[in-house]
Amino acid sequence: MRTIDWDEDRDCVVMVDQTKLPAEYTTYRAETIGDLVESIEVLRVRGAPALGAAGAYGVALATRTNDADGYEEFAETVRADAERVANARPTAVNLAREVDALLGVLADCDSIGEARERTLDAAQELADEDVRRNKRLGEHGAGLLADGATVMTHCNAGALATVDWGTALGVVYSAREAGKDVDVVANETRPLNQGSRITTVELMERDVDVTLIPDNAAGLSLQEGRVDAVVVGADRVVLEGGGPDGDQGVVFNKIGTYKHAVVADRHDVPFVVAAPHATVDTERSADEVEIEERDPTELREIYGTQNAPEDVPVYNPAFDRTPMELVDYLVTETGVYEPPLERADFAEPPTPEA
Repeated sequence: MRTIDWDEDRDCVVMVDQTKLPAEYTTYRAETIGDLVESIEVLRVRGAPALGAAGAYGVALATRTNDADGYEEFAETVRADAERVANARPTAVNLAREVDALLGVLADCDSIGEARERTLDAAQELADEDVRRNKRLGEHGAGLLADGATVMTHCNAGALATVDWGTALGVVYSAREAGKDVDVVANETRPLNQGSRITTVELMERDVDVTLIPDNAAGLSLQEGRVDAVVVGADRVVLEGGGPDGDQGVVFNKIGTYKHAVVADRHDVPFVVAAPHATVDTERSADEVEIEERDPTELREIYGTQNAPEDVPVYNPAFDRTPMELVDYLVTETGVYEPPLERADFAEPPTPEA
């Protein structure tokens, strides 16, 4: 099944429950906005493109879990629920962006019935387009990988971070479809181990050779020449801030990405960011983007077992900033870009056929 979808029988959002991996592959149904918000917060669903789909489906869900005598009152309650969804995680741009897109559909409706039908249709089309654009992205990125290449990746930017196919891992899948023998080195990605719990599961299910390493072995792996390219996803890309003149741009991605970019640069290993066009935020600069801080217990405990003093201060950011000057290529569904990026290339969203 897709990472996130609509359950026609129960009229709600259904998703792969990523908190259960790797021990159990199961699904979770979000039947209320509270269910969906909690699922986003606890990372049942995660990854910028998948969160975009969650935002769109969230608006459709809100039209079904609210009712009123008049349309304006109904629309106001839907907008309030949509705002809860949009604010569930602040760093990934796709979540709020797709909520806004669906609210635009809501604004064009005149009745509750029309709103329910049109928002679900729009959410389904957005999810379908996510799959199509990630396939196009993968095809563009595959050209950067040589036959026999070993790719290092961080966190999970595969099918389980999108509706399907993936961004960074989508590049790997497309390269293999093109007949290239490509394998992967996956960082564990502490503290929640998305690399070990999710990426390795996904790659092994697709028969891609993968080696799991501790995060702290990434530098040695690059130093020893075990890696031919580092390919990561992104939760937001901005075009301003991060460089010496403030105009280089910044990639916001899972904490640890910046460290990998620095070491890759030191050892002349290409550093590639794979993200759909919708992840490029042309409206904000780097200092305007909030980096989410997670619960301290994620560091004080490991799967419920105490790992540190209960009262030790904790700094637990979920993301970091990688200056674009450390990025060799940005791959989107519209092509491969070499920084510095031109604002004109991202000023307008691409057409679905791009």
